[in-house]
Amino acid sequence: MCGVSGIFSFDKGQLISKQVLEDMNNAQIHRGPDAGGYFYGDGVALGHRRLSIIDITGGGQPIYSENKDVVIVFNGEIFNHHEIAEELKLKGYSYQTHSDTETILHSWREWGVKCLDKLRGMFVFLIWDEVKQQLFVARDRLGIKPLHYSQLADGSVIFGSELKVLKAHPELDRTLNYSAIEDYLTFGYIPDPKCIYSSVQKLEAGHYLLFQRGKSGTLPKPVQYWDLPWDQPQYDELDKEILTERFREAVDIRLESEVPLGAFLSGGVDSSAVVAMMAGLQKEPVTTCSIGFDVPDYNESEFASLVAKQYKTSHHLEVVNHEDFTLIDKMVELYDEPYSDSSALPTYKVCELARKHVTVALSGDGGDELFAGYRRYRLHMNEQRVRDVIPDPIRRRVFGFLGSIYPKLDWAPQFLRAKTTFQSLSMSSSEAYLNSVSKLRFDERRALYHKGFKRLIGEYKSNQVFDNVLKGKQIKDKLKEAQYLDYKTWVTGDIHTKVDRASMAHGLEVRVPIFDHKFVEWGFRLPSRLNLNNGEGKFSFKKALESYLSKDTLYREKMGFSVPMADWLRGPLKQKMMDLLSSECVSKHEIFDRNVLLEKAQQHISGKYDHAAALWTIMMLCQFLVKEEKERHQ
Repeated sequence: MCGVSGIFSFDKGQLISKQVLEDMNNAQIHRGPDAGGYFYGDGVALGHRRLSIIDITGGGQPIYSENKDVVIVFNGEIFNHHEIAEELKLKGYSYQTHSDTETILHSWREWGVKCLDKLRGMFVFLIWDEVKQQLFVARDRLGIKPLHYSQLADGSVIFGSELKVLKAHPELDRTLNYSAIEDYLTFGYIPDPKCIYSSVQKLEAGHYLLFQRGKSGTLPKPVQYWDLPWDQPQYDELDKEILTERFREAVDIRLESEVPLGAFLSGGVDSSAVVAMMAGLQKEPVTTCSIGFDVPDYNESEFASLVAKQYKTSHHLEVVNHEDFTLIDKMVELYDEPYSDSSALPTYKVCELARKHVTVALSGDGGDELFAGYRRYRLHMNEQRVRDVIPDPIRRRVFGFLGSIYPKLDWAPQFLRAKTTFQSLSMSSSEAYLNSVSKLRFDERRALYHKGFKRLIGEYKSNQVFDNVLKGKQIKDKLKEAQYLDYKTWVTGDIHTKVDRASMAHGLEVRVPIFDHKFVEWGFRLPSRLNLNNGEGKFSFKKALESYLSKDTLYREKMGFSVPMADWLRGPLKQKMMDLLSSECVSKHEIFDRNVLLEKAQQHISGKYDHAAALWTIMMLCQFLVKEEKERHQ
């Protein structure tokens, strides 16, 4: 795995500073500690940092065509590159390396933008074609690998795998994007294509950019080349053998490596399934890595050990002190912009552990999104049954009123905590799903906002994110709609961001077979009744795996990769939280009404309410603002 950087000018004669590009590229040296490389042309320059996985001796980048008129830098892996290479060799292309990077280069030369249809894997790449005077920039279908870009005041465009790459350019405009802050406080991350800075965009998953030298100098519009099959007919029944065969093949093509390869093993269904497939595909024992917590309610390591024993893996376990908070300050450095998924902390630790034993690790991420494993899907569909039978005007009036007057009863039994449910029942399906996944619901955000911030964002609210995703689509199956929304927001903005930054911080490549686009295309067409069956999420996947994993592994209650956040914020993190929430730096941005914010914190500390998710989200924004202030005065 690697990092890419670049500077492009629409003006061929514009000079590009080598020092600036080197500074940008070196800002991501952690992504590619093995080597760095550069290409400098007329008004275009590309940089690369390399983590050597395939063709270690000959696959350094940039890679050029034979006559040096096409050049590429690439981050990712193409898992079917041998197959494509054979096709290209028959067409007369000669190879200087054995790397997948060169295959992308020749694919562009042969098929142009249609080369994307050939590629199976995770990728971001930049190709400069001197003959066509085009810069071709593309991101993989599921957004596993990231790309940020920005047009500077002089018209040139800069690129980087991480935001810190762009921040290394002295001319980057770092004006905050206020609508992105509204989105962040809703989702806990900033959904693509927005960034915390107004001047920066993230290239969305399944999109490409094609820059043409000599055009007006305006940024080209991103072009979507792939989408989930939301409008395709569903299969009639589950064929367990086909599901298993497709899953095994998605794992199999991810086992090529010239460096040590292993897997994460949490003990949950998905990571255990990946390990089970790996064990049947390789002769040597699978190297597995797990972390546990010294708090039983958050410790899943015993279940991981059972799977490790079943498949005789070379298992490595590390128990983490649940009050090790040293990583909290590091999160803002890793993620560059506000990011609140607290499972990033154990993810960082398992990547750190894995890198001691392997350079490539397979992950079980993706099963919950594809096969409807999250508890929120079940709750959403329970509510949907009510929405389906009660006319919209009645629902909005009755449940809207109940949602507005019903108190927030965090201390009460689950069946009495109905405020969010009443709110959701008054909404459309997509509005309700946003309400259920929000870190801070709309009413909570508005109650917290400073009047100056309300003026800045005007009528904007983060419902627009989901509205944009669903624009022009009518997804009748409301479970599929929720899954589709997750793929377009949560998967790229949270899951892949979390794993990419945590793994790259340690020079570890993570491969995700359940996010294989062919497997996703097939799996997304399974009927919802086969995935969410009598309240059992991920039913089809579990049924297919019954001959590989025990019933305890498959059907025990999902634990998740979580931390005891509510207790932390009432105990060892209480002072840190209060210091951040009350800091002058945060106050001067006038995002929050300080008195309302501090009252919310006191309500949580007292134990009367559980505001942990909201307060942690706000803390991570405050931490970003404090760091940003320090950087601006350096």
